[in-house]
Amino acid sequence: MGTGWDTPDRTPPVVPGAAEAAADHRARLAAALPGRTVVLGAGEAPVRSNDTAYDFRPDSDFYWVTGCAIENAVVVLRAGDATLYMPPPAYPGEQAFWRDARYGELWIGAAPGLDDWAHALGIDVRPLSELREDVTVDEEVGRTLAELRMYKDAWEVGQLRRAVDRTIEGFAAVVREIPAAIEGPGERWLQGTFDRYARAYGNGPGYASIVGSGKNAPTLHWVRCDGPVLPDELLLLDMGVEVDSHYTADVTRTFPASGRFSPTQRRVHDLVEMAHRAGLKAVGPGRPFTDFHHAAMEVIAHGLADWGLLPVSVDEALSDTGQHHRRYLVCGIGHHLGLDVHDCARARDEAYQGGTMAPGMVLTVEPGLYFHAHDLTVPPELRGIGVRIEDDILVTSEGAEVLSDALPLDASGLERWMTSN
Repeated sequence: MGTGWDTPDRTPPVVPGAAEAAADHRARLAAALPGRTVVLGAGEAPVRSNDTAYDFRPDSDFYWVTGCAIENAVVVLRAGDATLYMPPPAYPGEQAFWRDARYGELWIGAAPGLDDWAHALGIDVRPLSELREDVTVDEEVGRTLAELRMYKDAWEVGQLRRAVDRTIEGFAAVVREIPAAIEGPGERWLQGTFDRYARAYGNGPGYASIVGSGKNAPTLHWVRCDGPVLPDELLLLDMGVEVDSHYTADVTRTFPASGRFSPTQRRVHDLVEMAHRAGLKAVGPGRPFTDFHHAAMEVIAHGLADWGLLPVSVDEALSDTGQHHRRYLVCGIGHHLGLDVHDCARARDEAYQGGTMAPGMVLTVEPGLYFHAHDLTVPPELRGIGVRIEDDILVTSEGAEVLSDALPLDASGLERWMTSN
């Protein structure tokens, strides 16, 4: 077992530009935490059962400062200098080559060695056994990393553009499969279609894909996807491709499974579209982060009032002690986007919800209306209708750019897009 083996291609799988971007990220972190030693771990895939694990995905902070995905690796940062510690793979001539299912090259395939990674990343790489520091990320380090990651550099924006483009292609693949899903396989056929596309053209889905038909569409996190796809109902698709650099898109559109909105479905979609456009107009540098939330909510509240669904005036509903319209839109309608679908979650509230938008931030705007089938406060014709529209937006020095604008917003545009794809 130890002899007769040639050397396979052990080129490290590093996304072009990732090592250079990571070096810049380390410099930014060192400037933010002068004199601090920071230790970050890549993490380990959780066990699914016995000796079977889920797929490994590196910790986002670790990837941001290294540009690599090595399970159980640890990076130590001192004044911007990085030392990466990793478990060495086992090659021919070592018993672990054929006996160790975690690190033996016979089990896991061609595995780059320490020198290979050092050359690819431009940093010092040593065996994990030499690590002396403990992996502890305190609150200050976690917060600092989150707030630094709010501002995407040009390389990161390029990765997010790629993620969005792949996601829109995935939407087209799903729409083409709607007739097949109606015939029997249902929501999971469409979920699987997108997830297969994301896996083939990226690292995989950036989060659990949401596919909700009919009465399932109003459920905010409908990831079970175990229902049928009903031909006369709406189909809510909330999906995002995570590309090989681990940056993800997060896009939602609501389609009529039949290809045509009914008058009632269109009425709901039109109101959500109006709210969405109001939210998009409120995105720009120097504006409070919550501006787009309030702009969209105002449109929603007025629309619900016009339909007779608010038990109070619009002003009372929009007040801090009112919020009656939130029965039909309980969630916030936007968040930072990047390596994580809900990016930068450990940032201080004053830097996030209480902060201001600035060039380089990438965020989502995603208003909706969710009329549950068992909600007796809405008329029967609205029950079971759920609509969400979500776009990914880059804040620029002049305003904002909708990265996902290749997907139509209006009902007629969506109908035409379904036909053309």
